[in-house]
Amino acid sequence: MTSEWGGQGLPPAAAARMAEVQKSGTWGSALSTGEFAAIRSVGFEPVGQVMGSAVFNIGRSGRYWGYHDCTYRGGVFSGGDAPVALSGRGGPSAPLVQVLLEARHRALERMRAEVLALGGAGVVAAQLTVAPFAASPQALEFQVIGTAVRASVGAAPVRRPFTSHVGGQAFAKLVGAGWIPVDLLFGLSIGVRHDNWATRSQNRAFASNQEVEGWTRLVNEVRHDARQQLYQQASATGGDGVVLDDFDLRVWEEACFRNRMTNNESDKHDRIAEASMVGTAIAAFRTSAAPRSTLSIMPLKLKSQTR
Repeated sequence: MTSEWGGQGLPPAAAARMAEVQKSGTWGSALSTGEFAAIRSVGFEPVGQVMGSAVFNIGRSGRYWGYHDCTYRGGVFSGGDAPVALSGRGGPSAPLVQVLLEARHRALERMRAEVLALGGAGVVAAQLTVAPFAASPQALEFQVIGTAVRASVGAAPVRRPFTSHVGGQAFAKLVGAGWIPVDLLFGLSIGVRHDNWATRSQNRAFASNQEVEGWTRLVNEVRHDARQQLYQQASATGGDGVVLDDFDLRVWEEACFRNRMTNNESDKHDRIAEASMVGTAIAAFRTSAAPRSTLSIMPLKLKSQTR
């Protein structure tokens, strides 16, 4: 009879898989031939394919109108700019962003636990996927999978393996240049802005060619917030910089529930933007300056000339 898993450490199925890998003495990976050769060229070797996953139910927040509240209180013909309700500034979408980041974090930590079980030093070529969970329309599965690696000789066990999205060749270039991955990072921001009268007038069918200033502000603020989240995470993990992997921006429209309730209108809308960034924090591991290269002078011997 198996005991109920409490959510900490390796899930029972993962623990059994790690034990089987160690017993067999063989390893698997998703590395290409070129990536394998590149990793070996800088003194590392694969120890096995590792993964982590978490299924989260994504419900509604405590507020009646949910996460995508624009917080706009202007009138029908208000000319002033509508604010951006930004998750990074404590907007109604902040709890949603926190739960999405927590789901990614749990999947990442479970992958890290598998690395430790195999005696690895870190993960390369990690890929995160988020997909609907078939058993529930409001649940999502967060999964991260990569290849665990370790130093070929003379390496002491690590307490916290590094994680990274960089592939084999990129990892070899980083190590060769004196850098090492630290942690896989996720920056996420959600902003909601009401399409007020000024925005609608700039976007009406017969409007002239012009910038829709409110929409520009919306996408700029969510991009900036997602980038700041990434940099703050890098600083917290001790990284010196961030190597970006992927950036995604989604923008969509929803009916403004707040406007319908306060002004008895159902034809007004909010614009929601979601910016996400994935990257890896890296740190320099060479503390001494490289010796200055000298210019090689080759003697040039000329045949003597006679007059």
